[in-house]
Amino acid sequence: MSLSPAPQVSENAPQVSAFPRWVYVAFLVLLAGIGYLAYAGYQTKAQFAADLAKAQDQSTQLSARLDQANGRIAELRGELEVTSRHVNLTQAEVAQAHSLAQQIDKDQKSSDAKFTAQIGQVKQESDAKIGAVSTDLSGAKTDIDATKKDLEATKAKLTSATGDITNQGSLIAKNQEEVEVLKRLGERNIFDFTLQKSKTPQHVGPIQMQLTKVDTKHYRYSLVVVADDKRVEKNDRTVDDLLQFVVRGARAPYELVVFEVGKDKITGYLSTPKDVTSSAPAPAKPTS
Repeated sequence: MSLSPAPQVSENAPQVSAFPRWVYVAFLVLLAGIGYLAYAGYQTKAQFAADLAKAQDQSTQLSARLDQANGRIAELRGELEVTSRHVNLTQAEVAQAHSLAQQIDKDQKSSDAKFTAQIGQVKQESDAKIGAVSTDLSGAKTDIDATKKDLEATKAKLTSATGDITNQGSLIAKNQEEVEVLKRLGERNIFDFTLQKSKTPQHVGPIQMQLTKVDTKHYRYSLVVVADDKRVEKNDRTVDDLLQFVVRGARAPYELVVFEVGKDKITGYLSTPKDVTSSAPAPAKPTS
């Protein structure tokens, strides 16, 4: 096989110069960077402009608020000046009021001190009076206790007798001293009497009685009781007998005791219950 000879390049033919491929790539990248930087600069400028506009708007608002605040401060300053003038005008009055308040406080303290002293004096006097009253009460209680004991002792000496109507026992007095004991007991109304023999009834307490007969030898007597316009005869009775008779309006019977007989007279007492007040009846007609 035969080899062809290589073509011969003429020395006079033009030579072509070629750039490397990376140069083109680098140029494109540079163009892209420049474009990006230009876009970024535009965006930054636009954002800055927006921020600047917003800042100017806020500055305007703040300026308006500042003007409003300055106006309010001016008003307050004017009011303060007016108030200061008014306060200056009333300082004398304030001083006078303060002085008056101090004087009132001083007078009040002085009055309180006097009142406290008076209260102390009244308390001392009251304590003294209370002590005296307590002493009197103690003495009175002692007297009452003594009287009560005396009454109980004297009451024990009284005799119990049976009535001629109720057949129930009652304490009776057999002498004037025991009559006083009955009075002191206060359980019934006591009317003591000395009754003379007569032809007409005589008043004894709320009733009338007429002595008709006396037997001094045997200590006996007879009488008539007039009550409620009725005549009740108590004949041939003995000294210390308990005579009873019923009166309208009384819950318990009236009681009559004669403890002493004399010539044409008797001495004793009438006992009536506490729950009735009877008026004396009209005088009875004389007995024959």
